Amino acid sequence: MKAKKAKRKYPSGMDSIEKRSFACQLEIRGSDQGTTIEGYAAVFDNLSEDLGGVREIIASGSFKRTLKAGADVRALVDHDPSKILGRNKAGTLTLREDDHGLKVRIKPPDTTAGRDIVESMRRGDVDQMSFAFSVVSDSWQTIDGEEVRTITDVDLHDVSIVTYPAYPDTAVAVRSLDKARADNNLRAAIFNQGAIVDAIKRRG
Repeated sequence: MKAKKAKRKYPSGMDSIEKRSFACQLEIRGSDQGTTIEGYAAVFDNLSEDLGGVREIIASGSFKRTLKAGADVRALVDHDPSKILGRNKAGTLTLREDDHGLKVRIKPPDTTAGRDIVESMRRGDVDQMSFAFSVVSDSWQTIDGEEVRTITDVDLHDVSIVTYPAYPDTAVAVRSLDKARADNNLRAAIFNQGAIVDAIKRRG
């Protein structure tokens, strides 16, 4: 059973940074212009695993605004800024949304980090991507007794090829859920107060 969605908007860039990882088909492609890495940093409209009491869905279009606004995004290894693989403003990282998710194309540099990650991928040691983001808007609903968060708009900070997908830190999500519940309770209290006033007026 679905409960009514509780929507919440955040000031852009004001919320804490979160990270999510996805197992995906990472591909290495070679051409006269060098090596490229392609894959998906996020997949749309899939219900996540249990993230510690909540589940999440990343809605299609969640990255549209941040990409259109020209977000300065890096491609990293394990979210480590000292291991940079590309940057969209430099033309070494391409990001676009399609029907499946956030498609990533990286032109890795001829550096230790770049060579190492390409070799690790060729060996099959690494096959997952992750992205770091701040939520701009989301909504909550209860489905079959589970709290489900649908993320609809984010500020994108980086995309990363990851050795170990970090277990998501759900503190930000839980704060969002608590706020949504508080907002619902406030609306219910205002509604009830209005109903009491109307009843008193009718009696009078």
